[in-house]
Amino acid sequence: MKDYIVVIPARFKSSRLPGKPLVDILGKPMILRVYEQCLKAVPSNRIYIATDDSRIQEVAEAFGANVVMTSEYCMTGTDRVAEVAQQIDAEYYINVQ
Repeated sequence: MKDYIVVIPARFKSSRLPGKPLVDILGKPMILRVYEQCLKAVPSNRIYIATDDSRIQEVAEAFGANVVMTSEYCMTGTDRVAEVAQQIDAEYYINVQ
């Protein structure tokens, strides 16, 4: 068992800004920028991106992130983290939003 993992919930179908995790910010998708900030605190093997979208999965795996596919029915990032908890055993789940 891992003591903790960091989970970055990433939803493509946001009502306010669809595709937000993939929005380009100065040449990098937002999800990569969030991942890079997490790397400053923890090793990469502790970071997981939780998404229900294959486009986000593809981008995240291209830069080497661990990806957990979750249900499209998750209403919140916390719901997505709860699904990750069903798949990956850890004592603590750190939700980065």
